[in-house]
Amino acid sequence: MTRLLLVRHGESMANRQAIFSGYYDAELEKNGRVQAEKTARYIVNNYQIDKVYASDLSRAYETGKAVADLAGVSIVSKEGLREINGGKWEGVLFAELPILYPEEYKIWMNDIGKVRCPGGESVAELGQRVLKTLTEIACENEGKTIVIATHATPIRTLESMLRTGGTEEMQTIPWVSNASVTELFYENGEWKYGIIGYDEHLSDLRTKLPDDI
Repeated sequence: MTRLLLVRHGESMANRQAIFSGYYDAELEKNGRVQAEKTARYIVNNYQIDKVYASDLSRAYETGKAVADLAGVSIVSKEGLREINGGKWEGVLFAELPILYPEEYKIWMNDIGKVRCPGGESVAELGQRVLKTLTEIACENEGKTIVIATHATPIRTLESMLRTGGTEEMQTIPWVSNASVTELFYENGEWKYGIIGYDEHLSDLRTKLPDDI
């Protein structure tokens, strides 16, 4: 059995400024770096890590590197672990999205599993991309414990796909918080969840996306 620890990146500049950051390469905030360090310490104290994979976007890569450095293992960047391609939404304030793209943003808020970012990727396409990447990683690291540093939408979409069979019920699944840890197990082509969105180790440093995102 292969265990994957999905870690959402620490708080980024885009999170703090409420900007849609998809492929937009927002760096970690100071608080996000501290979150990454605390999550790295939690993981190293509770798991024997063999390797770290991370989205190539800096906020996720830096989060993953904190774990890799503390565990003394290698880190590999994977474009397939990126956040959703936001197309025309990239770098736009969330407050402006319902004004500029009212129809698409209404779907994002009310039925996110069916949305396509204008000029970008659909949530369903994101889910297939991430699941393909994770399956490849799991098969290449059979029996090992691997950290996956990625983003909020991939983690939420993946949970919907693996627990409900698609993205139709994704609206009922909450966002995980920054630098949280989710356990995912893979064996003989089947996926199972352990803890989801664990962040108790962050205490008063915990941050999450607001309800209107």
